[in-house]
Amino acid sequence: MPFLELALALPSNLQRRAEQALEDLGALAVTLADARADTPDESAIYEPGVGETPLWATLCMQALFAAEVDRRGLLAALFELLPELAPELVEVREVPDQDWTRAWMDRYQPMRFGQRLWVYPWNIEPADLDADAVVLRMDPGLAFGSGTHATTALCLEWLQAQDLRGKTVLDYGCGSGILAIAALKLGAASAIGVDNDPQALIASRDNAERNEVAAQLAVHAPEALPAPRCDVLVANILAAPLLQLAPRLLAALAPGAAFALSGVLVGQAEEVRAHYAALGAVGLDIARREDWARISGRRG
Repeated sequence: MPFLELALALPSNLQRRAEQALEDLGALAVTLADARADTPDESAIYEPGVGETPLWATLCMQALFAAEVDRRGLLAALFELLPELAPELVEVREVPDQDWTRAWMDRYQPMRFGQRLWVYPWNIEPADLDADAVVLRMDPGLAFGSGTHATTALCLEWLQAQDLRGKTVLDYGCGSGILAIAALKLGAASAIGVDNDPQALIASRDNAERNEVAAQLAVHAPEALPAPRCDVLVANILAAPLLQLAPRLLAALAPGAAFALSGVLVGQAEEVRAHYAALGAVGLDIARREDWARISGRRG
């Protein structure tokens, strides 16, 4: 069965109202992308910062409706709810039905990070790997984090280079749980995942069960996080929350504990590094991939 798709180009300050309006009108799904990107690969899916939903300045919102919906009535209701919308920036088209899960799986192939860490889709059986290979079986579901984004890759490579045996790892902004689960598979004794999105906490639990480490992973909303002293921290969020949360993140670490921060654009990396240095962090290093950076170091 085909679907009706509405594509809206709008400023990011209308995002919440537009999303609510589309849901009120019966949208089956709503997705966001950078309206300035020429191709889907250029519109990276940004992970929400803790307590916020950062977006591009101008975004494209796409909503799917049942094919039999009254198009004229739908558009009239939409413009009534959102009179600021420019009619010439609203497109309507039919899209064919397909197996969306299979389409995603066809694009998501096994990936290696560092020497021995592999991330596999949950439905592909690993084969012909070295004896010391560490394999994660992931299904991101509705949460951010499959390993395909440069920031996630930077954090996974950093984790696989650490000695995590017996340690407690804090994954702040856990998304799908990929970093926390990778830490556990690499030898960490326990992990704590934190995210402001309830769907992320569900995805993290599901992926932990899939990887047989659910008993070692605790997940919390930020306001429910206990006061841990962890041995390792990874935070793959964005520059603004990393700056805002710096005192809290460093306080969650034991003295001398290692951390890695990502979700930071290359042009923001030095500001983040200097901010953490001013708070006493030591051994700070910046690694780059594409337009993104990772800042790693230790609590002083």
